[in-house]
Amino acid sequence: MECPFCNAKREAILYDDGIIRILVDSYPANRGHLLVVPRRHVESPNELSPKEKEALLRGIELAMEKLTRALRPDGFNVGINLGKAAGQTVPHLHVHVIPRWEGDCAHPRGGVRKAVLDLEDENLSLRERWEKNRMSDEEIEMLRKAFRS
Repeated sequence: MECPFCNAKREAILYDDGIIRILVDSYPANRGHLLVVPRRHVESPNELSPKEKEALLRGIELAMEKLTRALRPDGFNVGINLGKAAGQTVPHLHVHVIPRWEGDCAHPRGGVRKAVLDLEDENLSLRERWEKNRMSDEEIEMLRKAFRS
């Protein structure tokens, strides 16, 4: 499998400092869903150097800062799926930064255990859910501007 994070499409890349990248998620769980990924292809956090670990944490903070500036969410879910059994579909370490808004699901209690699942959403196909949660071109451009400033 060709790694979609090592070979990310230019339009998906919001930030790249040579150590990490921040990408727009292609299959968003919610509007504004971003991924923070190390540039080096690794599968597990324990493969990261101390410098890469520090950059990954900085990237999470940066993603939340820029999402807050551009989209004004009320909160965030931040998480990592490690291994196929945990739902990891791309074997390249990546951190999900998912913005949340009051009322974006009926029962947000449970946090990352539920992430953004909602009974109403469970009636949608995955494709319908991803399409519903994709940012508009205008929202992506607002994020690009936030990352440039």
